[in-house]
Amino acid sequence: MAERLKDKVALVTGAASGFGEGIARRFAQEGARVAIADLNEGAAQKLAKELGGLAIRADISRGSDVSALVQAVRAKWGEIDILVNNAGIGHKPQALDTLSEETFDRILAINAKSVFLTAHEIVPAMKARKRGVILNIASTGGVSPRPNLTWYNASKGWMITATRAMAVELAPFGIRVNAINPVAGETPLLATFMGEDTPAIRAKFLASIPIGRFSTPEDIASAACFLCSDEASMITGVALEVDGGRCI
Repeated sequence: MAERLKDKVALVTGAASGFGEGIARRFAQEGARVAIADLNEGAAQKLAKELGGLAIRADISRGSDVSALVQAVRAKWGEIDILVNNAGIGHKPQALDTLSEETFDRILAINAKSVFLTAHEIVPAMKARKRGVILNIASTGGVSPRPNLTWYNASKGWMITATRAMAVELAPFGIRVNAINPVAGETPLLATFMGEDTPAIRAKFLASIPIGRFSTPEDIASAACFLCSDEASMITGVALEVDGGRCI
């Protein structure tokens, strides 16, 4: 690898599996020191040991957890150069008027409120240093919604708008903010979105992706590495679709 992130300190939420794990692995390969935040402490510890990183158990929907998470990273390595808001949850396909209030609140807390909480803790130091990169992992659902996933789609649409608003406000401070919109991928969330993992349902999902396959953690990691590197120093406010053409 070219070590495009050499000596950078990166915090990746939801990094113990799926897209987050792929991003953490790629960042470490590119020379970054990676903090792996996840509710699954065992998986986070295992990955951190493999990558020489730092594992921290955190519920990123809770302000106290986010504050403790950021303090732990700073105690280990100093200030955070790259923040990847990857942690997210979905819900099984169902009519929009049947989702429980409890599930709705949890979706908004993880997919939206967490972006506010991490910014609240990390942006002030980035402003003071006049540099930093924030990457939000959104979804094609925020651009081209699938039916029966309304509230998940809405949470990712919120994230895309937040990305653009953050980019405009933070650009004068030397902070770039971008998003990635992955299409459905081979991650633990895939079965949730499909409702049931059968060949017929997989075929239906794949039929909407012109390239003809699901995304992989490696696909998302490659895009994330570029957007968080100096090669993308003129790119901010973008929600990049890594979707095999689904949103065309």
